[in-house]
Amino acid sequence: MAIKIDHLTPYIGSEIKCDVDSLLSGSEAETIRADLEERGVVFFRGLEISDEQQVAIARTLGNIVESEGKDGIYKISLDKGVNQRAEYLKGSLFWHFDGSLQPRPNYAAMLRAIKLSTVGGQTEFCNTYAAFDDLPEAEKREISTLRAIHSAERSQYYVTPEMSYEEVKFWQQSPSKSCPLVWTHQSGRKSLLVGATADYVEGLSVEASRALLARLRDWATQPKYVYRHEWQVGDLLIWNNTGTMHRALPYPEDGGRLMHRTILAGEEELH
Repeated sequence: MAIKIDHLTPYIGSEIKCDVDSLLSGSEAETIRADLEERGVVFFRGLEISDEQQVAIARTLGNIVESEGKDGIYKISLDKGVNQRAEYLKGSLFWHFDGSLQPRPNYAAMLRAIKLSTVGGQTEFCNTYAAFDDLPEAEKREISTLRAIHSAERSQYYVTPEMSYEEVKFWQQSPSKSCPLVWTHQSGRKSLLVGATADYVEGLSVEASRALLARLRDWATQPKYVYRHEWQVGDLLIWNNTGTMHRALPYPEDGGRLMHRTILAGEEELH
């Protein structure tokens, strides 16, 4: 079966039709990576693969994070009986990119739908390359040298606006990190770096920081830059974490939604 790629919106998202054997062999890996770079998100429907095959496919696209769950599979669920860090995963309901506190944020992540909630649970992605490209030139210059402090603590205020002292101290155990507002990639392309972990902009007042971060997030998440994935059981979706933000839409904690995730390790420094 020849690979077939259908673009779903002008800026982001592709459905790829390809047989499992081709994916496992890696014969289409270069094509898939190129589309990930350009389109941010790709997905495959109806593959009917196992956890082992998911990890094997991931290995054709890059190096997997070995500590990610058991044998490369991490279970995404808000059920504490399935995932002990379910409370932390509630932060995934807000726009973010993964690994903002790491020297090398994840290159990509692969998500496979095991069980769906009857209500909500779709995943939205926005193309932060395209969002930067479309900014007015004056604004590009204005933000090109600015840096923002990112922290796990900041992201948790979205989940629990009135955290207790003990909760604040717990989240402050994770070190914060200074990141550029504009990430210049090895390819020369540039993307916006904002989202739920972005706390404040260095050198700006609290008020100016909050206004700028909210404005850039709103710009990057305009409908024209966003793809919403309506999951079907068995879907295998991959997103380029370095050029997108994502969020899950709210769903009940007891709704049974379960995703199996495999992470592809970061390939370029964020400094």
